[in-house]
Amino acid sequence: MSSVSSVLAAARAEGRAALIGYLPVGFPDHETSVAAMVAMVGAGVDIVEIGVPYSDPLMDGPVIQHAVEASLAAGARPKDAIVAAEAVAQAGAPALLMSYWNLVDRYGVARMATDLANAGGAGLITPDLIPEEAGEWIEASDEHGLDRIFLVAPSSTDGRLAMTAAACRGFVYVASTMGVTGVRSSVNDAAEVLVHRTRAATDLPLCVGLGVSTAEQATQVSGFADGVIVGSAFVRALASASSPAEGVRAVATVAASLAEGVRAGQPTRS
Repeated sequence: MSSVSSVLAAARAEGRAALIGYLPVGFPDHETSVAAMVAMVGAGVDIVEIGVPYSDPLMDGPVIQHAVEASLAAGARPKDAIVAAEAVAQAGAPALLMSYWNLVDRYGVARMATDLANAGGAGLITPDLIPEEAGEWIEASDEHGLDRIFLVAPSSTDGRLAMTAAACRGFVYVASTMGVTGVRSSVNDAAEVLVHRTRAATDLPLCVGLGVSTAEQATQVSGFADGVIVGSAFVRALASASSPAEGVRAVATVAASLAEGVRAGQPTRS
């Protein structure tokens, strides 16, 4: 069982969803971004997604796009995400890199798998890679025991849900809104519908990303999902702070509130 699977199983045994937090490495600088990730773990985040900065993040909303642009301008590169993964792992949480596939391909798939495994990282989330084109990554992740997280969306057919879930290890990323990521003011029914459709195709944990930003929304999503994925709310807390130290504290405050939210949920999943 992978570290991600173990954490998700432990959360489920506690009768709650896991909290998964995202931050891009290098924003507002490398040291602060890593400190914020470690602070998230200390405040109750179960799994950390480390964003690998990319020059054309088409699937990300404006909050994350601006942060990624700043991190690239400051010189952030994929190797910095691997350094961050090691720090997160040492803090006691699984670290998953969230990366557009072009970056992994340019870095070298085998090299990425080797370096990430050596750093104690748990695996990759690849939002723009489909299983049919992932043969090299599937082979490398198998060799190094890394998790591979593919995405399903409301547009996915039942057959594609089953095929995508079969290629995943760790969990299935349920992207329950079409379009770019970002904070939402409310949780609509599409998330729960897609979770139920995907659950019919797999026994893997299902983790939902839909712009959760409050403890109340986290509670709602934790009622039907195995994990609640939060990104923009953490990035916004870091971006709005008056200083790096204040940003780290703000991220921890958001994490603590969301952690309370997932622990207040009443799971309905079987």
